[in-house]
Amino acid sequence: MIIIKSKREIDLMKKAGKVVAKVLEEIKKAIKPGIATIELDRIAEDIIKKYNAIPAFKGYRGYPATICSSINEEVVHGIPGLRFLKDGDIISIDVGAVVDGYCADAARTYPVGEISETAKKLIMVTEYSFFEGIKYATPDYRLSDISHAIQSYVESNNFSVVRDYVGHGIGRKMHEEPQVPNFGPPGKGPRLREGMTLAIEPMVNVGGYEVETLIDGWTVVTKDRSLSAHYENTIAITDGEPEILTLG
Repeated sequence: MIIIKSKREIDLMKKAGKVVAKVLEEIKKAIKPGIATIELDRIAEDIIKKYNAIPAFKGYRGYPATICSSINEEVVHGIPGLRFLKDGDIISIDVGAVVDGYCADAARTYPVGEISETAKKLIMVTEYSFFEGIKYATPDYRLSDISHAIQSYVESNNFSVVRDYVGHGIGRKMHEEPQVPNFGPPGKGPRLREGMTLAIEPMVNVGGYEVETLIDGWTVVTKDRSLSAHYENTIAITDGEPEILTLG
C-alpha cells in the first residue's frame, strides 16, 4: 500500500531532509586524500545528534554505521572503517535521518583529489539522470515514467543502470511502497499522486549493470569491478513540480 502524506507529515520529512543535507555538505568539505571513512561516519553522527535527529541507518536491519561509504567499484552499503581515501578515488555517501518519527534519505558521489575524466562523467551523468527522472514526477505520469527517463539518459551516455537495487517510498519507515526502479518501460505502475513521497536513487556503472555482495554481507560491488556512482534525494509529489526535501 502506498501511503499518501499530509502537508504536516511532509513538513516533518523536510526537517529530516535538512539534517541529511547538512550532513552531506559537511562530509563533502571533509573528503580528501588520507581521511578514513570511519571519520566521515563520526562527522555524520555528530551532526545528526546536534540537530536532535536519529541516524536512520544505524541498526537498521543490523547495519553497523551511520553512513554508507562506497568507494570506486562499490555500488552501495560500503561500511565505514579504517580505510583511507586516496587521490583519484570516488566515494558515494548515503545517509538518512529521522526527525519526530519521519525519515529522509539522500546520497551523493564525490571526487577525492584529482579523478579521471571517466569518473567525472560518471558522477555528472548519475546526478543528471536523477533530474531527468523527476521531470516525470508529477500527477500527469505513472511511476515507471521516472524509471524510463533515468535509464534512457544513462544509457545514452554509454553507462548502465543497476537492476538489483532500486529506489523506494519513504515516510515513517525508511522503506515503504512503492519500489522505484531506475529502469523499465514507460507508462507502467501506479499513477503518481500528490502526497506520495519517494527516494529516487540512480546507481550507475561504467561497465555492466551486474553486481554482487562481498563477504561482509553488506558491501555491493560491480561484478566487473568497474566504477559506480550513486545520487539520491527524497522528494514529495505535489500538484505541480516535485519538491526535493533533501537539498537543504
